[in-house]
Amino acid sequence: MSLPLNTEVRMLKGVGPQRAELLAKRGIYTFEDLLACLPFRYEDRIHFSAIKDVRPGVTYTIRAQVASGSAVQSMRRRDSVYHLLVRDETGSLACKFFHGGYLEGRLKPGQLLVLHGKAEIDRLRPARVEMVNPQMELLSAEGADSTEVGRIVPIYEAMGTFGSRSIRRAVYMALQNLPAQIADALPAGLRERLGLPSRREALIAAHFPPAGTPLDALNEFRSPAQQRLIFEEFFLYQMSLALERRTQRKENAPAFVVREERVREALKRMLPFKPTGAQKRVLAEIAADLEKPVAMNRLLQGDVGSGKTIVALESAVIAIENKCQAALMAPTEILAVQHFLSAGRILGRAGYRVELLISGMKPEEKAAAKERIRTGEAQLVIGTHALIEDEVEFARLGLVCIDEQHRFGVLQRKRLMDKAAKLGQAPHVLVLTATPIPRTLALTLYGDLDVSVLDELPPGRTPIETRLTSEPHLNGVWEFVRGEAARGRQAYVVYPVIEESKLELKAAMEEYERLSRDVFPRLRVGLLHGRLASEEKEEVMRSFRANELQVLVATTVVEVGVDVPNATVMVIEHAERFGLSQLHQLRGRIGRGAEKSTCILVGPQRMSEEARARLETMVRTSNGFEIAETDLQLRGPGEFFGTRQHGSLGFNIANPLRDRAVLELARREAFALAEDPAQAGALQDVLRALPPQWSRRYHLARVG
Repeated sequence: MSLPLNTEVRMLKGVGPQRAELLAKRGIYTFEDLLACLPFRYEDRIHFSAIKDVRPGVTYTIRAQVASGSAVQSMRRRDSVYHLLVRDETGSLACKFFHGGYLEGRLKPGQLLVLHGKAEIDRLRPARVEMVNPQMELLSAEGADSTEVGRIVPIYEAMGTFGSRSIRRAVYMALQNLPAQIADALPAGLRERLGLPSRREALIAAHFPPAGTPLDALNEFRSPAQQRLIFEEFFLYQMSLALERRTQRKENAPAFVVREERVREALKRMLPFKPTGAQKRVLAEIAADLEKPVAMNRLLQGDVGSGKTIVALESAVIAIENKCQAALMAPTEILAVQHFLSAGRILGRAGYRVELLISGMKPEEKAAAKERIRTGEAQLVIGTHALIEDEVEFARLGLVCIDEQHRFGVLQRKRLMDKAAKLGQAPHVLVLTATPIPRTLALTLYGDLDVSVLDELPPGRTPIETRLTSEPHLNGVWEFVRGEAARGRQAYVVYPVIEESKLELKAAMEEYERLSRDVFPRLRVGLLHGRLASEEKEEVMRSFRANELQVLVATTVVEVGVDVPNATVMVIEHAERFGLSQLHQLRGRIGRGAEKSTCILVGPQRMSEEARARLETMVRTSNGFEIAETDLQLRGPGEFFGTRQHGSLGFNIANPLRDRAVLELARREAFALAEDPAQAGALQDVLRALPPQWSRRYHLARVG
């Protein structure tokens, strides 16, 4: 009997109402949802290793019987350690499970089980080999059914009390009931040209691989079935982006005049310095977009200090000279104020009216600003989320700039764009990010955008020296800060949290008190963190910029947008708690003047290998793109920005880092098909017809 893929999982034998409720919490309601949960590992249970052949340092899969087992209270741990002895016809093997008290009473002599793990030398008995915390699965008393042995066996991540073995049986039953034909989102011609199996074949082979499938390929997600499903996930996502981009290009946008002498002269007047070659190249790319009557959608990325803001201001001048307003939205009030001050210095002397709009303004100031925006008196409007409030109206918004785009949601960006659309034309959009993004991730995050890269720093920047030290050497660090202050320079001291927490981390507020009182009693020390009121933040930053404060104790609120050329020292305590890209952004707050600057990373004497690798990368290089690539390698795409951005990184099977070649292939195919009107229309219908869970799972963009 065949059952459609939208059949509820509770219909499967062994699932029932309770487990169905557990699965529902994971977004699994139907056979389709269940089959989308691929195994994370595969074991060869056709050929088991004999216990007599076990050697230390090698990973084995062993089929054996329980000989004995007991839980022993650990002297150094709160929980007990479970000691298990198993045997096969060739010998015995000891196993140890930390925090294994839950196994007491569950394992009985004679029970069949499969163990998978790395063999190690027993530290207490060097002559004995053991397995520590191996993967373990009980087999049925009859010697296991066809889903457990005699084949390559899929291993699933447990879902609460629904363990791998139970999931495997449920998946097996769902596959047994698959209809002979199931919907396939990939066009038949595309599948045939690329040699991809059908969706039905891929699902069966990905869950229960046929004998002879190389185990290494399966565990590296390189089997034909897995690659087909990975391609499908990338293709659907990229197709939705391609169709959205195609729709955007049809939207009517103001075609700006760029090459006229008055516009060129306006750009020359505003520039406070000679632009770099990279800035000229990027501005030319933007100007070419702005001349077209279709909406620009461009990502401008560059390293810290590469001049993204000046390029954004040049773009704003082009819009203003074409009788349009420009808006620049920043994620924090500190960054918005910093942009407002910079724009005021650069554009103010050229006679342009720059307006600030943030939530922390006094009601009467805010009302007056909104009125100037509504009438068009405000030519460049800089603000935070306050810009997308319903009551904010523009006279003629022609250019939208979004700074640090990864901190905003897609809907927030769209709401600002809609303010221009209400006036009858779509705005040009320039997205800026100071977090260099590796190409693979840029294709995933910003697949609907053209990309410009500022890969050149302005001349005169002195390289920043980065040092790694540990807490016992802090006295020397503070002495160095005092020396810099004596030379008239300033310093940042950054902490990961504002107040004391259970994480036993030093906190900015407590350390501010201690540093002011005990370490720098003769220096003027300030405190800056996210909970301060807008006026307080602004006053602290004004004092620091004016050199009225010599040391600024802060949290990561200074990560972006703070520009104080006189600051030459950045001390980051608990540096191991920060991501690489975040450390790079913090380091970018110094080295903005001609004086030599020093970044000092303070970590514990003992830290994990990954943490040490991150910090040593910071010491080795100041190249933001190299750092971003390393950060992506170490932390994975889902955590690259510290938070998962909805609609970009939450792939079910695919991994943009591991599967970059498939991603690029899927992107090429999707964008090529989207350019063909006949194909695009058919695929648009396919995407619209997909079940809602597909849209959620594959994070498809809205297809109109």
